[in-house]
Amino acid sequence: MNITKKIDEMIEERSLLKHPFYQAWSDGKLTKESLAGYSKEYFQLVKEVPSFMAPIIQKAPESVVKELVENQQEESDHIKPWIAFAGELGISEEELLSYSGLPKTKQAVSDLNELMDTFEGGACAMYAFEKEIPKISQTKLDGLAEFYGMTSDEATEYFKLHTEADIRHAASWRNILEKSSTDYDKLIEIAEKSISAQNLLLDSCFEEYC
Repeated sequence: MNITKKIDEMIEERSLLKHPFYQAWSDGKLTKESLAGYSKEYFQLVKEVPSFMAPIIQKAPESVVKELVENQQEESDHIKPWIAFAGELGISEEELLSYSGLPKTKQAVSDLNELMDTFEGGACAMYAFEKEIPKISQTKLDGLAEFYGMTSDEATEYFKLHTEADIRHAASWRNILEKSSTDYDKLIEIAEKSISAQNLLLDSCFEEYC
């Protein structure tokens, strides 16, 4: 089976939208305090994504460097909209920037970071991370509007950006993977670890804030 098709199946099977935390969000069962806690945990990942990409870009062939650098800059630009989202939930920028995350949150971010040490392996981990984000972002927007009355630009810009940007970003990673010479089973293992780390971060939120 084509590598990206197989990873897509894995993402669907362990979709973050099936996680109890995101299910509670979609059902309007999270309190705003739970969302505020989530905004602090997930920020630990948001702020690190540009750093995740650095070693991948460093090892990338010249033909894709420009595209990946542009994607990395977009990820850097998305940090401010997340800070604005957290602000709408009562979390100040100072509080957000000084917070370092729960133990499982730190582990999840660390686990993802460890997957970025090769060009094709990092591309695989990032594909497994970014592929579902557009759909997740739209689901979050729907829940914020329907259950929490959060429709302002400050509350929604981050998610609106990710309904579009990560379609392009995932396509960049997919193009790399489909030309990959890395062992198929090794890439599957990396994708599995990426998906597990993402679920671990939501475990952290669910256990602490629900």
